[in-house]
Amino acid sequence: MIAPPAWADQWMIGAAELIALIVILTGLLQIGFYLIQLIFAAIALSFRPPVPRGATLWRRYSDQAPPISILAPAFNEELTVVESVRSLLSLQYPDFEILLINDGSKDGTLARLIDAFGLAPVARYVDNAVPHATVRGFYANPALPRLLVIDKDNGGKADALNAGINASRTPLFCAIDADSILEPDALLRVVRPFIDEPNLTIAAGGTIRIANGCTIDSGRVIDVHLPRNFLALVQIMEYLRAFLMARLALGKMQVLTVISGAFGLFSRQRVVEVGGYSHATVGEDMELVIKLHRHMRDIGTPYRIEFIAEPVCWTECPEDLAVLGRQRSRWQRGALECFSKHKDMFFNPRYGRIGFIGFGQILLVDVVGPVVEVLGYLLVPLLYWLGLLALPWLLAFLSVTVTFGVFVSVATLILEEVQLRRFPRARAIPVLAAIAVVENLGYRQLSNLWRMQGWWQFLRKQQAWGTMTRKGFGAPPSS
Repeated sequence: MIAPPAWADQWMIGAAELIALIVILTGLLQIGFYLIQLIFAAIALSFRPPVPRGATLWRRYSDQAPPISILAPAFNEELTVVESVRSLLSLQYPDFEILLINDGSKDGTLARLIDAFGLAPVARYVDNAVPHATVRGFYANPALPRLLVIDKDNGGKADALNAGINASRTPLFCAIDADSILEPDALLRVVRPFIDEPNLTIAAGGTIRIANGCTIDSGRVIDVHLPRNFLALVQIMEYLRAFLMARLALGKMQVLTVISGAFGLFSRQRVVEVGGYSHATVGEDMELVIKLHRHMRDIGTPYRIEFIAEPVCWTECPEDLAVLGRQRSRWQRGALECFSKHKDMFFNPRYGRIGFIGFGQILLVDVVGPVVEVLGYLLVPLLYWLGLLALPWLLAFLSVTVTFGVFVSVATLILEEVQLRRFPRARAIPVLAAIAVVENLGYRQLSNLWRMQGWWQFLRKQQAWGTMTRKGFGAPPSS
């Protein structure tokens, strides 16, 4: 066998080092952006107005708070829908209505609502401002004037929200998931920017927290506990990074590109102007926010899209690998669809900071990030094993992927404990700190594989949501 020439060996070593350099630099860019986010998040929390109690909020805002329509799409939610509606009816807010949209459920969702609340068919004027599937009927009870149930053909979550927008009669609407739980004063807190800057604010988002393991009674989180399920614990750390660090910082920079579909407050007029929620994406929440940015920049009108850390919506997260994998693949697919659909905004001076920072963040974290990181997992150790990479390259890769990842997670946890303190038991902090380390040794790699699956689904133009099985809030914590 003829040995390869020396130049070939040098070429392979040079190629291996280039691959490692690309992977490490991409990781460093991500970490650098995360550090900037941490700084902005800390500034936003440090200089935020004092957080008053619910009673103080009521006295301060009861005369100024604009009416709100709560839009809650429901599909096959018969096990939890009645408790969810009762929880919404008890929210602390002076003027609101609940529009529960039954999106063609195949179970007993509608029957349970009719029986529990004594509903009967009613007529309702509908403004056909945004498109949606056929509405089959409206149901209400004069004794419960805040509640209206809309029964419609199945069209998906975006379609159901559009039906709710058309039926709403208020200047603001709050989009939530029917199986989520809003804290009693959540509306009073999230509406603050609309009261403080009513001519500028067009959207605001609040924090999503994991309810798994918590004690829940009558639609209220009455005691916060950590779950025993490892996947749920890891997701607590993910949600802390996503909301307390990333979205708080991006909101401070005015480059927020996503407000969670589980809890967001919007100007109905502005949403109607952009055509409501889009049907051709599984990332309808992200796409709506991007459309709002584009529209306001196109018409040259000053605006603000805010994130408020204090209002909380509790949601159940998946505790099963298959279900979690489907969710993360779908999220990745939605981000890619939004970036592709609005790619002309990327680095476009016309769209200012949203085009440079907002879309730059999507490119770095959602588009390029998982691809480069998975390549790093596969190639860097392999190239080191083949003798094509020196040890310092391998150590640099591990430092970027593990050490800095742990640092960002722990720093976010410290920020939460110093500023918000939503974990009442001190022992929760060391447990979550341990999770911040462990998640980088297997779970993070698995998560990126799910995101690559989302990449594959995006390339195949797959649109299905996939089955998202939930245990329900009435279930005991898993062991």
